[in-house]
Formats: sequence, structure tokens, C-alpha cells
Amino acid sequence: MLSRPFDDQHQMRIRLETEAVNLILSRVKQGQYALLVSPVHRREIVDIPDPYERTGLQTILKKYGVPVSVDLVATKQRSEELVAIGFGVADAAHVAFAEKSEASFVSCDDKLLKKCNDEIFDSWCGNPVAFCEQERLR
Repeated sequence: MLSRPFDDQHQMRIRLETEAVNLILSRVKQGQYALLVSPVHRREIVDIPDPYERTGLQTILKKYGVPVSVDLVATKQRSEELVAIGFGVADAAHVAFAEKSEASFVSCDDKLLKKCNDEIFDSWCGNPVAFCEQERLR
């Protein structure tokens, strides 16, 4: 989700999701929401080849990110359960951290969100636009 503003903005959907991400981040900056950060976020960002995007995301996490505080054993177990039913390793970890921290899970990945909605998922999940609609962010 946080990378959406760095994507090619020629498609309407990407522009809408970018605006939604920026709106969510503005509310994070105001203290209305917390931007929970797991070790998976940090690992993925380090691997981003574009230095501008990588540095921008690292700055956001450093300035506004709140490290998740969860039972790591239970989170790893849940992640392994998700991998066993077809989630990718990183996606499973993201979802498990969101569930265990009882946070909403916001992603721009339609396939991942469909898997989350098809499986028993203990937290709300959806794309940035849906999150803004649900929360009535304007």
C-alpha cells in the first residue's frame, strides 16, 4: 500500500488508490490512526531497487511507523498456517501480523485481498479506497 504513490499514475485506479493512501497517511500524521510496522515491512523496503522510493518509504516508517507488539510465536504459527493454504510467505506474514495486532489490513493487491476475504480472517481487509470509505475519510 505505501508504495502506491510511487507507481505509474496513468491509470485511474492507481491515482485513486494513491489519493487514498495519502489521505490515510495524513490521518496517521495527525494521530488519528497508527501505522503499524512489522519486520516484514522493513525487509521488503530494503529490497526496493529504486533509491528514491526506498528512502521515501524508510522515512515514512521511521517518522510515523509504530512497531507491532505481538506474540511472535503465535504470529509465526498463523503465518505458517496461511502459507499452508496458499498464501505467499511475505503475504502470510503481513496478514498474520495484522491479525495478531487486531489491525485493519490495507493492501492494493487484489489477489491477496481476495484470499483474505475467502479465508477466515479476524481483521478487516481491503484496499485504501475501501478503507477511506469505511472510515468516512474525506
